[in-house]
Amino acid sequence: MRIVIAGAHGQIGLRLVRLLAARGDEVVGLIRNPAHAEDITAAGGTPVVCDLENASAQQVADAIGAVEVAVFAAGAGPGSGAERKLTVDRDGAVKLLSATEAAAARYLIVSSVGAESPPSGDDVFEVYLRAKAEADAAVIASNRAWVVIRPGPLTNDAGTGHVRLETDPFRGAVTRDDVAAVLAEIIADRAVNHTILYLANGDTAMDQALAAARD
Repeated sequence: MRIVIAGAHGQIGLRLVRLLAARGDEVVGLIRNPAHAEDITAAGGTPVVCDLENASAQQVADAIGAVEVAVFAAGAGPGSGAERKLTVDRDGAVKLLSATEAAAARYLIVSSVGAESPPSGDDVFEVYLRAKAEADAAVIASNRAWVVIRPGPLTNDAGTGHVRLETDPFRGAVTRDDVAAVLAEIIADRAVNHTILYLANGDTAMDQALAAARD
């Protein structure tokens, strides 16, 4: 399977590159900084340097080629201002959606708990949640197979393999390892589609939690 990951050098994206490459998928890692290419290669992916924030959708499409699955795991990152929450977290996701339209690629987007009812203020985090909500809405309105993942607060603890997955909003911490693992399993399981999943660590083995998401 040929998969593109936007934000492939991010803390979730690079974990996902490793997981997918290890099982034999062809992984295109979309990165902005050429200095990150070596890390993508070491993880088993093929780095493609393309500034998603400033490139056109056609330029992105030309850079990545045909893919079966697109994963948006990019973000402006901590310390960025409100404007970049819109140009990266919202507009970047929509641009990748457009860039993979011709291939009708299945689309997974890493969002955030809180995007279901984003606040209206001008605080950076409030703008971030609105950007996520608007990106999610564009994905949901598309004619593609899609999954929106809304994890709670992220940690760098070792993955547990046990999660809580719900279609109703809730908030709970989750390791980045487990977010990447859930994404990898959803990519492999085409039966999980057209759903918003809230994610935190929990007591249910990952395969059982995903089986329930198919029901």
